Amino acid sequence: MPRYQMPDGEQLYVREIGQGEPVLVLSGLGMQSWQWLPFIFPNLKQFKFIIPDWRGFGGSKHCRIPEHLDAISSHWQDVNCLIEQLHLDQIIVMGYSMGATTSMHGMQYGQFGDKIKAYLHIDQTPKIPTDETWQYGLLGAKHTEFKQLLQQISALVNANKHHQTLKQLPKDPKQKLIDLWLAFVKLQSADQSTPKSMQWAFKVPRLQDYVMPIQRLDYLSWYIDSYLHHAEDYRTAIAGLKSPATFFIGAQSTLYPAKGQLEIADSVLNSNKVMFNRSGHTPLISEPVKFSREIQRFLKQHH
Repeated sequence: MPRYQMPDGEQLYVREIGQGEPVLVLSGLGMQSWQWLPFIFPNLKQFKFIIPDWRGFGGSKHCRIPEHLDAISSHWQDVNCLIEQLHLDQIIVMGYSMGATTSMHGMQYGQFGDKIKAYLHIDQTPKIPTDETWQYGLLGAKHTEFKQLLQQISALVNANKHHQTLKQLPKDPKQKLIDLWLAFVKLQSADQSTPKSMQWAFKVPRLQDYVMPIQRLDYLSWYIDSYLHHAEDYRTAIAGLKSPATFFIGAQSTLYPAKGQLEIADSVLNSNKVMFNRSGHTPLISEPVKFSREIQRFLKQHH
């Protein structure tokens, strides 16, 4: 798979698969490009999928963290650089979670909307903070509790930044970090419960690599701080999108309340909403057959 040189000289890994009309796929935090393969496989004869691995993950896991840039600004800079190198214009874009935030950041600061032929927005809010102007930020009514957890995680990681990975942490701070992350996972559950299998996995050292999405502490700090201090409001930017847009919304999403996502979808002139009634923030896991079918429907509609 090709690697593309970014503005700071780092080589970003980009999975390119299929043939035909280009589709730029921007993943969520913690995802790797291969995880899209089951959902795009039926479309490989009509579309060429371009899926970058974000810095810190997959083939880009050794990319250096850029100085003086938060994660979202850095991701947009990388995406914009990729678009220029591939000479992409009037492209279909699929953005999930953090990938959708990156898309909206580009709409706000880089005229990204002018390059989009059709846009698929998957379970994300246009404004991370919850305040008097927006009640549907990250974790909605639990946003204050969420920020307190992030602040604790950030302080713990920064106090141990001389260690590179989770495995290298001494026993006590490692356990505290695991406990804080488990608390964050529980916070996302509507009934404050977490499956016993997941709770057990958090306690087994050899399984912690699988339940913690980020193992490198510098990257964990970068992403945590990016969300902790993210103050952007993309409502106006996405409402100004002239291209047709489809919104995949997890009806049970506690991470990003569905009511807020519906409100934003309604603000886009040419929009379509697809509800995943049995899903929260991860419809690709909870309703994979429908997720794949709706992606195929979206692509066919705009081919």
